Order: sequence, then C-alpha cells, then structure tokens
Amino acid sequence: MTTPGIPNEFVLSTTCFGTRLQNIQDQIFAAVGMGFRRLELGLTPTPPTMEGLEDSRRETGMCLRSLLAGCRDASGVNTASTRLGSSDPDERERAMNSVRRHLRLAQAWNCPMVVVRGTRIDDNSARRRIDDLEARRDDGGDPDELHEEATDIVRGVQKSGQRQIESLCRSLFTLMQESEGVKFAIEPGRELDDLLGFEAMGWVLDDLGPQGLGYWHDVGSIHKRESMGLPPQGKWLDAYASKTVGVHLQDASSSDPELPIGAGQVDFKLVAEYLPKDADRVLELHPRHGRAEILSSVRYLLDNGF
Repeated sequence: MTTPGIPNEFVLSTTCFGTRLQNIQDQIFAAVGMGFRRLELGLTPTPPTMEGLEDSRRETGMCLRSLLAGCRDASGVNTASTRLGSSDPDERERAMNSVRRHLRLAQAWNCPMVVVRGTRIDDNSARRRIDDLEARRDDGGDPDELHEEATDIVRGVQKSGQRQIESLCRSLFTLMQESEGVKFAIEPGRELDDLLGFEAMGWVLDDLGPQGLGYWHDVGSIHKRESMGLPPQGKWLDAYASKTVGVHLQDASSSDPELPIGAGQVDFKLVAEYLPKDADRVLELHPRHGRAEILSSVRYLLDNGF
C-alpha cells in the first residue's frame, strides 16, 4: 500500500515531476495525493499541457501560487528570461517578450507571482574558469585556494556586469508596470558567473524593492556558493529577510544542489529561523527523485521548524 501524503502548507514545484507526467491535471492529482494543495509551475525540459487545469483545480482545491519565467518554454534551464540584463537591445527585448508571455499566463491562471531566476553575464570567460575550478574541487583541490579563486571570479563578474545590472533593473521596472494583479520576485541563478551575486542582489532590491520587487531565496544554489567560500545562507537570509517572498527548498552538497531534504549538508533549522512566516516554501527536488523522497522531505521539514 502506498503511504498517503502528509497534509501540508508547502508548495510543490512541477520541476519535481520532470517528464514523468505530461499533463497538468495528472500533476495536480499526484500533488494532492502527496498532501499538497499549492503548486508552482517550475522549469522542465518539456512543459506539461495545461488541459484540465481549471477542472482539476475546482475538484481538488489546488492553488497555483507561482510560476518561473521560462516554465512554458521547451528550453531547459537557459531560458530567454535570463537575458533581461543583456547588453544587446534585441536580445533584451526578446527576453522581455518571453517574460510578458508568462505574465499574461499568470494573469489568466490567477497566479499571483512570477519568479525570475538568474541573469547571465555576456562575458563567457568566467565560465571557463568556473569549469576548471569545479573540476579541481571534485579532485580534492586545496579549499583555501579554491575559495580565493571563486571570490576573485565573482568580484570580476560583479565589476564587469555593472551595466548589465542597470539594464536588468530597467527591464524589470518596465515589466512591473505591466503586471497588474501579479507580483515579481527575483532569485539568484545557479552558477557562480550569474550577475546576481550577494552585493548585486542588494543593488537590484534597493532599486526596485520599493516598487514591489521581492526576493526569492534558493537554498541549493546559495549552498553551492557557500561551499566555494562565498556568502553563506545566513548572510543572504539576514540581509534580505524583509524582502523575502518565497524560497526554493532542496538539500545540497557542494556539487549537487537538488537533493532530497535531509540527504545533504544544509542547516534547515537556520533557514527556518530566518524565513518570514508568510514566505512561500516551495519543494523543488531534482526529478530523478520520486514520491518517496518528496514525502520524506516534507517530514524532515516538519520535524525541523517548518
């Protein structure tokens, strides 16, 4: 007999289903069977068909809480929305049009939040350094040397990306003016060469936070940065707690940011202490993990202050 889900107030990201369930109706019923009543449309290689959305929502009481910009694009993780800060005006406009499409869908589906994850830097030279850095880390390289180099890479990205941050802010401001009934949140990307490092995130939130832009924390990606000697979870959460509207929850090791909760190195009691009570708590595990790992993650969170 299958163990029933624990009724809970967490949000489940459709990323967890991967390509196993190709229809939103099937995803909703699967989520309900695991105890969820809230859903996020996450990034998957092949977006699910949306037939039956309203019928299944009415039947189950499922609430669509958020969607990631790019979730309706069959483009994996490198979605067009990551180019909102591009120095190329045409590329930036394409990115804005992609986000506009997702904004219209959020409005049509009564989804209150669009999350923009990450902004890629134009200069690819940092990417080569990071690939080399991660290979040396996996081979047991000296931690102090690796941390120093990671800090140098991020400092260089921040310095060379100043104009891109300005372009990102202008793009987001324009989109926010068009977002009646829907709020925007911005989340750091999953790679070290993402523009939104710790300080850059502060600049964006200082600029647009008063306009309603929220911060979305990603436990796995911040742990990956922390393992390379960059600012840790507590520093991010402390600095941006007042602007935090949601969090993606997954456990992580230094090399794997999407583990079942309890299977990695993250201090979830620390995360729970910093999160505002009204922030959405979204489970986002790698799709190679199934129902058993999702249920065990819920139990772990409930046992550790969530």
